[in-house]
Amino acid sequence: DLFAHVSTDKNPIHIDERYAALTPFGGRVAHGIMVASMISAVLGNDLPGHGSIYLGQTLKFLAPVRIGDTITVTVEVISLREDKHIVTLRTDCTNQEGALVLTGEATIKYVRVLDER
Repeated sequence: DLFAHVSTDKNPIHIDERYAALTPFGGRVAHGIMVASMISAVLGNDLPGHGSIYLGQTLKFLAPVRIGDTITVTVEVISLREDKHIVTLRTDCTNQEGALVLTGEATIKYVRVLDER
C-alpha cells in the first residue's frame, strides 16, 4: 500500500481486498504504473544505464498483475540513432508464468557521464 500512498492513487481495486473481490478481477491487483516503473528502473540502471534521459514511453496493459506476482522486465533494441544518441526499445513485462502483462516502446537519450574520480 506504500505505492498507493506515494502516488495518491487509492483506488480500492489496489488496496481493499473485499472491494476488489467484487470486481471482475476477483481480488486486488497491482497498480499498472507501479509495474511500468520497473521498466524505468531497468533503463536507468542497466540499458542504457546511468545518465539515460527518458524521452517517451508507450504502454499497453495486457493482463492484471496480482499481489505477490514476480515480474520480469525485458528490453530489446528496436532502433538506434547514434548521431543523436537516441535508442528506441521494446519493453515487456512478464509474470512468473511467462504471461505478457505489459508491453510498449521506450525512447531514450543516452549520455556519457564523466567519471568524477
